Amino acid sequence: MENLLGLYNYWVAIALMMMGFYIVIANGNLIRKIIGLNIFQVSVFILFISMGYLTGGTAPIYSEAYTQYSAPLPHVLILTAIVVGIATTALGLALTVRIYKAYGSIDESEISEMDQD
Repeated sequence: MENLLGLYNYWVAIALMMMGFYIVIANGNLIRKIIGLNIFQVSVFILFISMGYLTGGTAPIYSEAYTQYSAPLPHVLILTAIVVGIATTALGLALTVRIYKAYGSIDESEISEMDQD
């Protein structure tokens, strides 16, 4: 039991992932969907960084004093993913503004209803 509680960062990642997924599915508001996607994205970041952590590890710079090094690849991937995530969020918000100007609403059901007519 103690081992399961020691992995709290994985539990936080799972909880955030489920919250973000629920927000995307349950809401028709486009802004809330973008927020849900961002929460989901942050959970993936936490998951990858948690996998890259090594107890007793240090930065991967060679030294006689250290024998264990943390893997730098997950951290590099997350830095890239953060930049891509910001760009994706900006694009989603810009599209939401254009949809609001065209339809006068950002609710998914109202937009679908207007397209039906």
